[in-house]
Amino acid sequence: MARRAFYSFHYAPDNWRAGQVRNMGVIDGDKPASDNDWETVTKGGDAAIQRWIDNQLDGKSVAIVLIGANTAGRKWINYEIKKAWSDKKGLLGIHVHNIKDVNSAQATKGGNPFLWVPVSGGGNLSSIVKTYDPPYTTSTDVYNYIKTNLSGWIETAVSNRNNYV
Repeated sequence: MARRAFYSFHYAPDNWRAGQVRNMGVIDGDKPASDNDWETVTKGGDAAIQRWIDNQLDGKSVAIVLIGANTAGRKWINYEIKKAWSDKKGLLGIHVHNIKDVNSAQATKGGNPFLWVPVSGGGNLSSIVKTYDPPYTTSTDVYNYIKTNLSGWIETAVSNRNNYV
């Protein structure tokens, strides 16, 4: 079955890194919002942002949180994670801090965003959802590691989610 992915990430610092992961061609990803599109959406306020996220998640089998230095704890990242989980989508996280940005800079490793999302019965999603931290510091090695493993990680996430339906 062909998988379709929604990518969740902190836009300003990580959109270049996210673009690299999206463009790997491993799976069908969501269409990124351009700067102008995102400005239009955000001008509509919280309700417009929520509608946009909900529409972007529709028809996707997995939500992939690309974890940068400041991804964890962000309001809309948390919403995207909660929405994907409640919609019974596969969910996973990938640390992308060592992929170079447009200025050829790497970032510091960010915290686990799933720690911020509680689950019924106590605890949080970090005890259920897998995050992957490529074991390399060179940007090209990180990129290649993600590209090699992404489809398997997605299948694991979908299978894992099915255990909690």
